[in-house]
Formats: sequence, C-alpha cells, structure tokens
Amino acid sequence: MKLHIKTYDLRLAHTFRITHESRDVQPAVIVGLEDKQGNIGWGEATAVPYYGQSVEKIVSTLEQHRRLIETTSLDHPEEYWAELAKEMGMHPFELCAVDVAGHDLYGKQQGKPLYEIWGLTIAQLPLTNYTIGMAEIPEMVRKMKAMPWPLYKVKLGTDHDVEIIKALRQETAAIFRVDANTGWTGPQTVDLAPQLKDLGVEFLEQPIPVKAVEDQKIAFEHSVLPLIADESCQVEADVERCAPYFHGINIKLNKCGGLTPARRMIAQARSLGLKVMVGCMTESSIGISAIAHLLPLLDYVDMDGALLLAKDIAKGVTIDFGKVRFPDGPGTGAQLLVA
Repeated sequence: MKLHIKTYDLRLAHTFRITHESRDVQPAVIVGLEDKQGNIGWGEATAVPYYGQSVEKIVSTLEQHRRLIETTSLDHPEEYWAELAKEMGMHPFELCAVDVAGHDLYGKQQGKPLYEIWGLTIAQLPLTNYTIGMAEIPEMVRKMKAMPWPLYKVKLGTDHDVEIIKALRQETAAIFRVDANTGWTGPQTVDLAPQLKDLGVEFLEQPIPVKAVEDQKIAFEHSVLPLIADESCQVEADVERCAPYFHGINIKLNKCGGLTPARRMIAQARSLGLKVMVGCMTESSIGISAIAHLLPLLDYVDMDGALLLAKDIAKGVTIDFGKVRFPDGPGTGAQLLVA
C-alpha cells in the first residue's frame, strides 16, 4: 500500500467555545491508504491541543511509521490495527486515522459498506444532535434558530447555566443534552439536575473533572439525570473504570484509536449495562462518515462535526434534521474533495 498524508485547516462557520478552549479553525490530518489497484481509503485525525495533539506531531508519527503502515497486510482491518498498535505504541489519533482509512479501503475492496460487512442494518438509527457552543445567550439563541433541529447538545459550564437553558427552551421544543465539559462539582451537578430535567434535558455529559472521583460518586448516586462519561472514557481500559460512576459512555474515534477499538468498547459497555454514545471532534465528512457505520449499535450519537464547518473538504453521509443518510458506495462512503 501507499500512504498519503494531507493537512488542512478546517474553518468553522462560527467561533466554537467550551469551558477550556475557543477556536475558529480546526487543523486536521487526512490519511489515505492506496492499494495496487488504485483504491484509496480515507481516515482523519484532528489536532486538538487539549489532548496534546498538533498537526506536526501527528504527521511526524505517521512518517516515522510509514514503512510499517505501508507494508503491513490489510487482509483484515482488525488484524491490521493490532499490528500497528503493537509497534506504534499508544498514539490513538494517528492510529484512528490509519484504522479508518484501512476500514474504508477494505470496504472498497469488498465492494460493500462497513455496516454490511459487520452484519448490521440501518433501518432504525438514533438521531444526531446539533451542538450549540458557549457564547452570550442572544448568540446561542441565534445559532439555534439558524439551525432548526430536533435535538441539541448545549455546552455549559458558566455561573448562569440554568438561565441559558431557560432562554433556549423559550425558542424550541427540541430535546436538550447538556455537556458541561468538566465545569461543575458533584454537589452542583446534583443541585442543577432537577432544574435541567424540568427544562427537557435528556442527560448530562461529563459535568465533573476526571480526577474528582468523590464528586463523581456523589453525582452518580444522587443525580436525577443520567451521567455520560466523555473525558473520563478515552480508551478501552477506561470503560470498566467508568461503570461505577456513570450511566453511559461517549466514545470518540480519535481518542480511542479508531473503529476497531470503538467496536470493542461498545461491546464491553453493553456487557456492563452502560448506555453507549459515539461523539465526534470538529472534523470533516471523512471522520463523520466513519462514525455513521456504528449507528446501529448506539443509543445516542453526536456526529455534527462537519455541520459546524464553513466548508467541508469531503463528502459522505449527509444529515437532515438529525437523520443520517448513507451514500451509495462501499467502505465508509466518504470521498475527499480538496486535493
């Protein structure tokens, strides 16, 4: 195989703010794996400083392991991932890009979409939310009204979070999900949950910092809303650790290392009685299309990353009022549009 590495600055339609960062541009690395017949599978890694990632670091790691990536057999994507993971160490963002590209190429070689290869059907799928980032209340209302949607994820972590949800509720009957991005304490979570539940909030995503275990225990035992782990659940080993403190987990392909470990995490979460969500970074339709094939296995999904871009560099699955539609094509169905 031949490895292609491309870098892009994905400009966002609006400034995106959460408790620990603000950005207008999302740097991304697109990986291509090309076989001798000219089929190319595409994968994506986002450069997120919060997780210690940069375009330079991702590209350097990929180049360092170029020979391994190009010469390892792709007879089966899961075995391909295992060989790369063994030699590359724990570089999940880079592994994700190569793993998704490998799955996409394998699907193209087989002439089938991934969900079909996995024995799944797409007759009934969960809706994806649309994310409203932190901003002044009038700006958040404006963003929401500009994108009518049945399901919103609202980024919180301010000193007036209930006021924000009350203001948004006046404008829509949509379901709300709240992501506090580690911005609350345990008692604060317990106190806010009843008020937010009355305002139509479905669940709370990672309200408490990862290391605040006692606060998380308080919230888990007393919150009237389900708690979904995000920052607390990054890799496979985290699933079991989250079970005593959360009602569900949010898996992100970049953070866990791709589709291969994500599918194992889903199975493990189910065995522990946890709800399962898959989320996204701000990414193009390359990464978003890969997530789509996991939909039949999920309770919730947050795959609006490409919708937040001013202009996508790829095409693949489309999303209409929360409903995901698959393209007519093998693999993930994604195609790179910008050279």
